[in-house]
Amino acid sequence: MRVIVIGGTGHVGSYLVPRLVRGGHEVTVLTRGPSEPYHHDAAWGQARRVHVDRESEDATGEFGRRIAAYEADAVIDMVCFTPDSARGLADALRGATGHLLHCGTVWVHGVPSEVPVPEDAPRRPFGEYGVNKAAAESYLLQQSARGGTPVSVLHPGHISGPGWVPINPAGNLDLRVFGALARGERVVLPNSGLETLHHVHADDVAQAFESALSDPVAAVGRAFHVCSERALTLRGYAEAVAGWFGLQPQLVYAPYEQWAAEVGDENAALTHDHISRSSNVSIERARRLLGYAPRYSSLQAVREALAWLVAAGRVDTGGRPLSPA
Repeated sequence: MRVIVIGGTGHVGSYLVPRLVRGGHEVTVLTRGPSEPYHHDAAWGQARRVHVDRESEDATGEFGRRIAAYEADAVIDMVCFTPDSARGLADALRGATGHLLHCGTVWVHGVPSEVPVPEDAPRRPFGEYGVNKAAAESYLLQQSARGGTPVSVLHPGHISGPGWVPINPAGNLDLRVFGALARGERVVLPNSGLETLHHVHADDVAQAFESALSDPVAAVGRAFHVCSERALTLRGYAEAVAGWFGLQPQLVYAPYEQWAAEVGDENAALTHDHISRSSNVSIERARRLLGYAPRYSSLQAVREALAWLVAAGRVDTGGRPLSPA
């Protein structure tokens, strides 16, 4: 099968492209520049790479025509962020490809009313990113149902793995939180620490895309959550990280406004983005229809990322080693 992967050197694509190559597919990867994948695999040598400025080509309509010209059997779009971009690609691919797989986000749900959240729960997205991704998904699935380009949508949670920083127990990307937990120092969490985060290893997301590609009868016209089995509370997450270093965490809690004043605007804003949504979604549909079976729990996905960060010297553990997994 001829497969185009748009944004193939990112977190998920780093694992997905080698999976596709090993599966016997002819893979072309489109990226903005010469960036290398996060995860090295010899299979990358069998994938063709093309550099494309999607933003500028989307503005002229050229991007969709470029992808359609490949006459691929399937297109996997990892980096579509607006409804206009989704519309341009789907419209150009109508009749030119048999399957468009779109990477969404669990943030399309916004504020949950029940958990774990199923795919068909009422949508209340907020924020530019969540609203745009929800609108893109809506257009893609509607046009697919009306006989347009066949579409599947996969919604990852907080993608984790070696090579980048996972969302930490405070709901942001501040590596000092991991360091403080590793050293047994006091860590302040917002509110009562009971908001949730739903991580997923990048390779598990890649697994889900590969499964959807392999079974279009089950996948087309549907959206799927692809996360770990269970979400984590901030408190439970912090306790686990400290435990990896043989410690009990020294946790205290503060109302969000008080906590935010101490951590800086950037960290506070990112934490707010996460805890105001408190992602906790069901993966039952992907399990039932795609055979999705995540290999990593949330903690296992984070632990692998943290082990890489510690080995790279990016987290100050005070000399304490990360215990064997």
